[in-house]
Amino acid sequence: MILKEEENSAGASSEGLSGPPGAGKSTFIECLGKMLTERKHKVSVLAVDPSSSTSGGSLLGDKTRMTELSRDTNAYIRPSPTRGTLGGVTRTTNEAILLCEGGGYDVVLVETVGVGQSEFAVADMVDMFVLLLPPAGGDELQGIKRGIIEMADLVAINKADGDLVVPARRIQAEYISAMKLLRKRSKVWRPKVMRISAKTGEGISDMWDKMTEFRDLMLTSGWGNALSSEILHNFGCWKIKCGEIK
Repeated sequence: MILKEEENSAGASSEGLSGPPGAGKSTFIECLGKMLTERKHKVSVLAVDPSSSTSGGSLLGDKTRMTELSRDTNAYIRPSPTRGTLGGVTRTTNEAILLCEGGGYDVVLVETVGVGQSEFAVADMVDMFVLLLPPAGGDELQGIKRGIIEMADLVAINKADGDLVVPARRIQAEYISAMKLLRKRSKVWRPKVMRISAKTGEGISDMWDKMTEFRDLMLTSGWGNALSSEILHNFGCWKIKCGEIK
C-alpha cells in the first residue's frame, strides 16, 4: 500500500522543518501554509510533539498554535506524539508523509519536536530539509551542532523584524561563512541562508521561491530520482531501527 501511495504522489513535495525552541516554527508554518493555500495548493502539516517520559502523554498543542490554518479547507494538520522515538519524529512519520502525498496534498510540511541538537532524522524522510533559527541566542554557531547544519538544504533566520533586524543580518552572515566550510548534502545545490519574519510575512514568498527552485533543480538534474530512491531506502532502515522489521 505504501509503495502504491509513493507512485501516486508524483508532483508532491515534502519539506522537513527543524530548529530550537523559540525559533517560531509553528508561526512560520501557519504563515507559509496560508500563503500556499491562497495560491491553490493543498497543504498537509505533520506536527510532532514531545511525549512525557513519565506518563507517556503529549499535549499535541501545535494545532492550537495554527488557528487560521487549522480552519482552512485546503489544509490538514495532524499533531502526533513521539512516544519515545528519537530523532524528532514519530515511528509512522514516513507512512504519514506518503499517505498525505497520495491523498492529494501537494505540499507536506513536517515539523519536528525541535528539542535538542540531533533532531534531524526527518532529513532522511523528506525532499528538502529546512533549519529555522532565531536571530539571537548566545553563541549561535556553538549552540547548533555541525551535523544538523550539514543536513540543511536551506537555513532561515526567523523573527528578522523590529529590533532584531540587525542581529538577524549578523547571524545570516555568520552562517553563510560557516556553510562554505561544510560538506554539501547535494552535488548540485548550495544551501541558502535567508532572513524572514513569520510575524510580518516578509521574506516568506522569497523563501518559497527558493524551495521551489531547489525542487525543480533536483528534478531536472536527475538528483531527485536518486533522492526518492534514498528516501525509500531510509524508510526500510528506519523500520528496522524502530524494531518493526527484523
